[in-house]
Amino acid sequence: MLSGFQQFLLRGNVVDLAVGVVIGAAFGKIVDTFVKGLVTPLIAAIGGQPDFSNLYFTINNSKFLYGELINAIISFLIIAAVIYFLVVLPVNALIARTRNSPAPADPTTRKCPECLSEIPIEAKRCAFCTSDVAPVK
Repeated sequence: MLSGFQQFLLRGNVVDLAVGVVIGAAFGKIVDTFVKGLVTPLIAAIGGQPDFSNLYFTINNSKFLYGELINAIISFLIIAAVIYFLVVLPVNALIARTRNSPAPADPTTRKCPECLSEIPIEAKRCAFCTSDVAPVK
């Protein structure tokens, strides 16, 4: 029973997924710090609010931190843009470049020179007008 679990854990997809999650979490932390340390102060220089995380409203002594939501949305948009431009677009371009279009199939029919009907390539007589047809070389 444990050997099956060990094979599952050591399968390539599970290990790759675990590495991706860890790297994604670290990247998310970097982007959160970037938003709080650089983007929010840059927006504050334009709009006058120094830190979105301090924005809240109160209803019945309950604090609703909508400023944190704004920071999280900005972080999400930055992460989504980075993933799209640095992962999705290059992978799609690579797949499109490596995708081989199938070679066109050899024709199995040809036109009769008399009536212009489609006849098999190996035909010696047209089935529609019964004229003799020269063999294909």
